[in-house]
Parts: sequence; C-alpha cells; structure tokens
Amino acid sequence: MFLGLDLGTSSLKALLIDDNQRIIASTTADLDVSRPMDGWSEQAPGDWITACETVMNDLQASHSKELSAVSGIGLSGHMHGATLIDQADQVLRPCMLWNDTRSHAEAATLDARPEFRDIAGNIVFPGFTAPKVEWVRLNEPNIFEKTAKILLPKDYLRLWLTGTHVSEMSDAAGTAWLDVAARDWSDELLAACNLTRDHMPSLVEGSAASGGLRKTLADQWGMTADVVVAGGAGDNAASAAGVGAIASGDAFVSLGTSGVLFAANDAYRPKPESAVHTFCHAFPDTWHQMGVILSATDALNWYAGITGTDAATLTQELGDTLQGPSDVTFLPYLSGERTPHNDASIRGSFSHLSHATSRQDLTRAVLDGVAFALADNLDALASTGTKLDRVLAVGGGSRSTYWLEVIATTLDVPVDVPVGGDFGAALGAARLGMIAATGAAPAQVCTKPEIAQSVTPNKGLSGAYAQARERFRASYPAMSALS
Repeated sequence: MFLGLDLGTSSLKALLIDDNQRIIASTTADLDVSRPMDGWSEQAPGDWITACETVMNDLQASHSKELSAVSGIGLSGHMHGATLIDQADQVLRPCMLWNDTRSHAEAATLDARPEFRDIAGNIVFPGFTAPKVEWVRLNEPNIFEKTAKILLPKDYLRLWLTGTHVSEMSDAAGTAWLDVAARDWSDELLAACNLTRDHMPSLVEGSAASGGLRKTLADQWGMTADVVVAGGAGDNAASAAGVGAIASGDAFVSLGTSGVLFAANDAYRPKPESAVHTFCHAFPDTWHQMGVILSATDALNWYAGITGTDAATLTQELGDTLQGPSDVTFLPYLSGERTPHNDASIRGSFSHLSHATSRQDLTRAVLDGVAFALADNLDALASTGTKLDRVLAVGGGSRSTYWLEVIATTLDVPVDVPVGGDFGAALGAARLGMIAATGAAPAQVCTKPEIAQSVTPNKGLSGAYAQARERFRASYPAMSALS
C-alpha cells in the first residue's frame, strides 16, 4: 500500500492506493485562508498538522488494515509558501502563500539583479519565496533574525512526519534560490538575500526517499516502523506524475484554484522574459515549463459567491451546446497575474455590460476570460520553443465539458478528458511514494490514464472566439506582443 498526502490551498487530501494503483480510500480536511489586507494570503502551519491528523485518523477508522500495510508515503503541496521556523522548529509567523503578492517591490528589486534570472531561470515573481522572506527581513526584522530554517508548506508537513528538514527539486525551484540547471541551492542567490545554506533544507529528488515516518506517528496510526517518505513534489509536478506527464511532449491543463499549462521537458529551457516558469520535475534529469494564471476556478467560485449560487449550477445553466463567446469581457486577475504579465497590482474587471446582460452572459464571460488567459500562456510557452499538440484536463474545473470546449476552441488544441477517477496531485504523491519505497522505474509507475473523451476545437466558433480574445487583450493596457 502507498499513501499520497496533498496539501492544497483549501484542503489537505489523503489518497490510499494498493500495489496495482487501485484507489482504496480517499479523504480530505478543509483549510482556511486568511486575507488580512489586500494582496495578502496566509495560513497557519499548525492547521496543516491538524488537517493531516484528521485525514489519518479517518483512514485509521475506516481502513486500518490497509493503512497498516503502507510502505511508502509521498507528499505534494502548494508551492512558494514561506514557512519560517526557529532553532526549536517553532513557527515564527503565518505562512505567506503562493498567491500573496505583498512583496512585489522586493520581487522587483531582486529581479533587477541579473544573477537571479541567470541562475534561477525565472522572473522573481512576487509570489515566489525569496521576495516574501525579503519582505520579512525589511518589515519584521525581529522575525527574520530568529529564522533558523525556511521550509515550503509540504516540507513543514514532512518535518512533522519525519523530523527531517528536507525539500526536493520541483518545489525548491519555485523559491528563486535554486540553481535550476544544477539542481542545487545557489550560494550566490542566498547571499543576495542575507541567507546561507544553513537556512535551507537539504535536497533530494522527488522520487527518492527523504526519511522515515516517526515511530510515534507510525504507532499512533498502526503502521510499521520502516515507512519511507518520498521527496514528493510541488503540486503541479505531482499532478504531472498523477497523469503520466513525465516525458518530453507530455502536457496538461489544470483548472484548479489557479490555472496551469504544464509541459514536461527533457532539457533545461529557460526564457525568463516570457514569464513562463522553468522548474525541475520530480524525477532526475527532467524539467518542466508552466504558464500560470492565479485565478481559474477561483474566479468562477468568486463569481458564484457574488451571485449567491454555486459554480456547478452556473455552468449547468449554459446547457451542453457551446454558444460562442459572451459580449461581456472578464479579466480574471483577482489577485494579480503571473504569465505573461508578471503584474501583482492588476485586478479583475467586467466590461461591455449593458441592460441586456444576463447572468448566463456573465458566467460565459468568466469561463471565456480564464480560457483567454490560458491562451496567453500558450503563446508564452510557444515563445520558448515549446509547442503543445494536445493537453490532458485535470482539476475541478475539468468537470465542465462546456468550459473544456471553450478552452479547446480558444487554444485550438484538443483537450483529453481521463476516465472517471482521481488523477491529481494526491495520486502523483502516492506514486512517488511507491517509487521511493520499491525502487520501480518512474515510467512503469507514472502511466497515463485511459481517455474517456477528447474535446475538440469548435471550428465554427473559432473566429468568434479569436475576435473576443482580441477584445480581452485590448482590455489590458500593458499588453505587448510576445516575441
């Protein structure tokens, strides 16, 4: 048996699989996000521990026999969070999350130093870990002085599980302190932030062992004392393991809280000016590129809250037949944007409203806006030389066939939908736990799912969507052509 623990923004999920990767059990525990000021987004790391205890107790109550047979655990988590702990491993402040953009000034200062793009291979985005810690150094110096280790969210969970300060390449690549080509911490980049390697966890590959489960926890959950905890992966690299996107040419679109276009690569291909993320994958000698938008289903859920209904109802109101783009334009930049804009201050908007505008028009506009933002990501990926011929759809938003047809038509690529099942980050984490525990080859474990259907571009509406996208692009005044 193998266990995947996926620390998401809104919940922690546990997924238990057997040796044949059949899903035995799944359970979640909800998490809250605190937004005390505009652009701030925080969580208490102690809540992650509480959530993990909840899901593990649930599994023990319902599947104690299977849980006792677990030999490998994999971890996945939302990236970029700055979890600061002291010499006694005590948390010093709430963790600033991936969509916290308060450190935009610090990010710009670091990004202006050429060594960051040269070594880390990426723009220093406000959401990355390094500018957040710089913000702490400048605004909370007493906290910075007490900081002994800086951990990413899933790696704080690892500390509780294993007692070790360890991270892995895919998550570490999103800090802006990693030499992404060399797959090692950069002393030069750390020194630029008044830090040393002593502040960093040690590094392993995502498919390698990072330590063993603490005996006290193993005893508490009825598990053996030799359970291996794998390095794991950041959420998108773990999702890639879950859908088998581990070789060059494999790609997926993720419609979760954020939106991602992910492409696996067999070589390191940075182009920071495109605002495409170039990170290590969870496997040795493998990298990946991502175009990232900060609000995908988050935009739809925000709109659902405003209308007093739920996202599923809103999309169901549109029916099964694609209607074409809305006359309304929606910019989904509710908390700033990454690819291709790198703009922490831009915010969302509706435009071209009229007395005739209906709720369905606004719903279509939200779906369109996210699709158009993903098309901007596709253009950015193309500017690096990465071309996507088709993508696999994952994430909660992929349950809407209507939305997938909007995306297929806008991107002009087929979107494959896997058969019913869980192919997300929790499965990818469990697969990494399997590889670390058994020594199996990644290609043997991280297989692709069976495809239930392929959503193809609606050629009859391609022109209308292209015109609507131009209106979308014109609504963002700083938009410039990608080269």
